[in-house]
Amino acid sequence: MKSKSRIYLFLIATIVASVLYLHHGVTTTHTQLIENLENIFVLQAGHFAQNIEEELKKHTSSKKRLYDFLKERPDLRKELEHTLSALITPSFKYVYVLYRDRKGKYRYLLDGSKEDKGSFDQKLDVDKEKWNRCYETKEDQVLMQKNLEGLWITYLKPIIRNDTVQGIIAIDFSTGLPATIAQATRPLENIFLYIFVAIGILLLILLYQTVLNIRTKKESIIDPLTSTYNRNFLRYFLKSINPARYQIMMVDIDHFKKINDNFGHKAGDLVLREVAEAIKQEVREKDRIIRFGGEEFLIFLYKEKQECRAAEEISKRLKESIEKRVFTYENMPIHITVSIGIASNPEHFKSVPEAIKRADEMLYIAKREGRNKIIFDKENHDRPQSEKKTIGEVKEALEEGRVVCYYQPIVDLRSLKVLKYEALVRMIDRDGRVLSPFLFLDSIAYTNIYTDLTKRVLTIVFGEIKENRLPISINLNLSDILDNMIYMIMLDEIKNNLDLAQWLIIELLENEHHANIDILKERLLELKSYGVKIAIDDFGSGFSNFSIFQDLPIDILKIDGSLIKDVDTSKIAYSITESIALFAKKLEIETVAEFIHSEEILNIVTSLGIENGQGFYLGKPAEKISFDQRSVKQASEISA
Repeated sequence: MKSKSRIYLFLIATIVASVLYLHHGVTTTHTQLIENLENIFVLQAGHFAQNIEEELKKHTSSKKRLYDFLKERPDLRKELEHTLSALITPSFKYVYVLYRDRKGKYRYLLDGSKEDKGSFDQKLDVDKEKWNRCYETKEDQVLMQKNLEGLWITYLKPIIRNDTVQGIIAIDFSTGLPATIAQATRPLENIFLYIFVAIGILLLILLYQTVLNIRTKKESIIDPLTSTYNRNFLRYFLKSINPARYQIMMVDIDHFKKINDNFGHKAGDLVLREVAEAIKQEVREKDRIIRFGGEEFLIFLYKEKQECRAAEEISKRLKESIEKRVFTYENMPIHITVSIGIASNPEHFKSVPEAIKRADEMLYIAKREGRNKIIFDKENHDRPQSEKKTIGEVKEALEEGRVVCYYQPIVDLRSLKVLKYEALVRMIDRDGRVLSPFLFLDSIAYTNIYTDLTKRVLTIVFGEIKENRLPISINLNLSDILDNMIYMIMLDEIKNNLDLAQWLIIELLENEHHANIDILKERLLELKSYGVKIAIDDFGSGFSNFSIFQDLPIDILKIDGSLIKDVDTSKIAYSITESIALFAKKLEIETVAEFIHSEEILNIVTSLGIENGQGFYLGKPAEKISFDQRSVKQASEISA
């Protein structure tokens, strides 16, 4: 929208500049015409005055004052006035000669007028200041008056005898040509006026449209209940965020479902609004608050420097503030607490959605450990961030066979039988500890070691498929499919195991936008031609886009755990999950619900028609595939 507005503004600015240029050209031409007209008349009047002066010199004596000479010769006056009258035209209306008497008054010497003629020595009222200037400077003077209707000029030429001004030749002329010129240019002036009005209206429309778009966009990214940002804003935000500049905090209102059940949904809405206000009071201007789920808030805390304790300080203040606050609904006090999970260093993860998941995992741990807690990912709920492995350590682990896969079952929710497994890469450190991919994948991203690790995972998975003859999925990013080296390794491994390819499933994480959708489609179709199935992982968060099903050949849709884990408490999560399930059913795409952590969640996703599921309630990741296609219930009974 911004780019479109800029184009419109550029076009309007170009039109305005062109019109202004043309208007300036017409105005300048108009002015130059008037000035040229003035110059022509003044030049012509000057010639007439010069000729009159020469005529006077020819018929008068320089030894006598001009006044005295003409007074004595009435016949000469008559002859000279006849000569002056010959110069009279519609433009040159008056030609006459005046002198200044001893009292400073101006009187006629000669008058060439045919009507209303002035007689010799008759007084004439003039602008003395301007006429006197001609006497004093002994130079020609031009007296001018003009407007849109006409031009009036009086040309004054001093008659000098013996270095004394003895009279002034005056020529009055006027013309209506300025009115004619103005009339000729008026249509153009009107056109410019109409254009300026039209441009003004266009600018007003554009301004109104821009304001409307800004307001509409703002409404589309603001949660109407809490006035915080919503998931739409998150999609925009993730496109421009620098993860190194933020810490991620996930806040959940404890036992929110009980508030709705005991006090009603209006009370729940009140609590949500007031908790949102409490968060706003604790965070800073550069922080971003997003209503992530029903009663969950996702907060991006800006880091002023690399070592920042903002998350620690703000989370502590927020937890204490809400714990002390009494929320009142219809005179009934409501006491609440919050659980908080924090991802301190999002830049250490492969993508920001992965870091959000990490904060969500920490939140889940806080709730599991009794709620009203703050859990950092630096604590031993996985390995500390300080234990992230270097490229060299990962390379050594690959060479020494310490990169392995754990397997989590994916279950048919109707029969509770294990249908397939998801392979989850792990690294065994030298102390025998099993490390999460969070601790080593970031270090090798976009390196040859990452390519070697992908080949290693494919080799391990095909070995398990060969031994167990059941489907196993591996996780890749869309960018991995576009990587020529990784794609060729995949093809080589598949071609070396043609009889096993039908059991391989590739789970794609849609964590970024790609312009090369045609290449993606072509490569995925080639993989499918060998029997490989394609799944979209974590659908419903981050960059999830329904149009991907139109662009790419998808067989399986895995619904993101951030939705599934809240379907029992959040109407929004429930509605989104229901919509995704119905959408997949229409397209006859298999669905898998992730993060099933309780019987209640299991029952809800089953009732929504979701076919398959995975999560700790159904089975935790294990080093070996041991379920052997038995039901989850049978397996749990045997293990017991």
